[in-house]
Amino acid sequence: MTDSYDGPSPTPPPDRASLLDGVRFAFGTLTVLPARITRWDRPAARTGMACAPLAGLVVGLLAAVPGVLLLLCGAGPLLAAAVTVAVPAALTRALHLDGLADTVDGLGSAKPADAALRIMKQSDIGPFGVVALVFVLLVQVAALADVYADSWIRGALAAVLAAVAARLAMTLASREGVPAARPEGLGAAVAGVVPYGAAAAIAVLTVGLAAVAALPLGPGAAAQHGAAVLAALLAAEALLRRCVRRFDGVTGDVFGALAEVSTTAVLVVLALG
Repeated sequence: MTDSYDGPSPTPPPDRASLLDGVRFAFGTLTVLPARITRWDRPAARTGMACAPLAGLVVGLLAAVPGVLLLLCGAGPLLAAAVTVAVPAALTRALHLDGLADTVDGLGSAKPADAALRIMKQSDIGPFGVVALVFVLLVQVAALADVYADSWIRGALAAVLAAVAARLAMTLASREGVPAARPEGLGAAVAGVVPYGAAAAIAVLTVGLAAVAALPLGPGAAAQHGAAVLAALLAAEALLRRCVRRFDGVTGDVFGALAEVSTTAVLVVLALG
């Protein structure tokens, strides 16, 4: 019996996570919704962070439902807005709000990067973080109440768009070239995993879809909703650059802060006019 030889073995294809692995990664890390993470590696993180706006879409829809129901049952826009803002906090175990508080504490500490990161890792919240939480939640509720007062349709669309933009900011923060501040944690798992071109394409697509979704409300509303997403991304990019300079990279807390800043920016822009 002789052995046959057909030449060198073909080079195995690069490891790529399936779309389902990525969706599970996105929902399992960015929400408390039941999603069994099947892979925790760079390919899964790449696909997962690209799918982050999809997780935001589901969170936004779940947030809009109780607010709209309250309005239809005769409640005022302020109560509807407060409940709507509370839902994403519940669906993330308030981790994004906690990340905002920790990030602001780190930025406000005026200490070197290592010391600031230690402050952010502590379980307690400092005065900077408390003030940031109060004002961000106050602005979010007030802005969304203004939109709900106009119509429940606009309010629901604003809630959905804010949640999508919050996760889109995370996608862009996971792009190539953005380093991790620590060797462990969520920041290290997702930092630099999304190709720059893919991140840009997802951003452009999301802005376009935001405008299309608001088109039934008129061309002015379509332009405003597209501009709201752009404003959110600009605000998130400014904070991201500041954090990278300050902490030498990103952490999970920074991602939470980016989400809350983006949410606030969207709601403020949609409350104008």
